[in-house]
Order: sequence, then C-alpha cells, then structure tokens
Amino acid sequence: MTIFGRIIKGELPAEKVFENDKVIAIRDIHPQAPVHILIMPKKEYKDFQSIPPEDLGILVDVAKAAQEIAEQEGISDGYRLLTNIGPSAGQTVFHLHFHLIGGRSLGGKLG
Repeated sequence: MTIFGRIIKGELPAEKVFENDKVIAIRDIHPQAPVHILIMPKKEYKDFQSIPPEDLGILVDVAKAAQEIAEQEGISDGYRLLTNIGPSAGQTVFHLHFHLIGGRSLGGKLG
C-alpha cells in the first residue's frame, strides 16, 4: 500500500482540505507554491494511464474537487492542475494524484 493509501485509510496524518466518498485532497508537505494541494481518488490507480475505461468518470470527480478547492483557496483565477505519469515524469508515489498549485505567478516553465 502507498503512503496515500495509508492516509486515505486514516493510518497516517495529513491536513485534509477536501473529502467526499470518491476523492480526498491534502496539503503537500513539500509545497512548491503557497497553495499546493494533492487531489487523489480514494480508489487506487497506479497512475493516469492505469484508469480502466469504465472508471474514467473519476476524472470528473477530481475536476469538481479541484474547482471547489481552487475557490476555497482563493486561486480560481490562476492555478495548475497536473499529474505525473511514471518515474521519468517525476512520479514518486504510485497512487494516482493531481497537484493543484497556485498562489503565485507560476510562469511558463514546469519545474
């Protein structure tokens, strides 16, 4: 089980900013911007590519959560929502998650 799976089960602490029956969102412990939230499905998928066609509706749930959190955090007028797929893209926890990043000018480059 990944660290995110343990957070979802309540085995590890995290600062939750959103939760419903399908999605949870927590503050990143190593933020890259003033607002850096991790949004993840409660159901475990290794990454974006691993979502089976019949479960793609989870992306709607993630998008709705991202919109709500962006409003709540006061960044709805400018933020990034991204996910890393595989080690070569920087994925280090193999439980699908999206980074909601904002609160400052992010410029045109990633990283």
